[in-house]
Amino acid sequence: MLQPVDASFFQQSALDLAPALLGMLLVKETESGTAAGWIVETEAYVGPEDRAAHSFGNRRTPRTEVMFGPPGYAYVYVMHTHTLINVVSGKAGEPEAVLIRAVQPVTGIELMYERRGYVKKEQDLTNGPGKLARSLGITKEDYGRPLFERPLFIAEGREVNAIMTGPRIGIDNSGEARDYPWRYWELGNPFVSK
Repeated sequence: MLQPVDASFFQQSALDLAPALLGMLLVKETESGTAAGWIVETEAYVGPEDRAAHSFGNRRTPRTEVMFGPPGYAYVYVMHTHTLINVVSGKAGEPEAVLIRAVQPVTGIELMYERRGYVKKEQDLTNGPGKLARSLGITKEDYGRPLFERPLFIAEGREVNAIMTGPRIGIDNSGEARDYPWRYWELGNPFVSK
């Protein structure tokens, strides 16, 4: 049976946690069943100095409040019509987080298809942050959940052979921050977002 990682795993900066999450298993247990996937793509957001971070300039709002707390909690929000999940990292009072951008389905694939509706290929289930949240059944109600406890958690994973880095996606209006190489992905994995 899958076990959540220890809370201490999350006590690292976003720049360290983002690559460390690659290969880990993101799991969501619901009444409909369990869905899980290997994390294959992440993005680090390093708080007050990062113009692309929601906490840039120590901006503290009801939405970003969880980022100011201890690490290992889910920062879940809706952008446009998509739910996105981030992992709070670092130390309490230092609002950093890692966006989970893509996962490779492992468990509950039929359930993922039910949740997503028609998709051409299995990659389309989870090759983007909104897609993976919908496929796994992650909702705004998961905001603030500890990711080291059921029902939404991160479990030990598998080895990742090669990690690539590059600029983050979809943050064109964030000045020089748009060029920081703080996106991490598993080289050659077909579930990495386009």
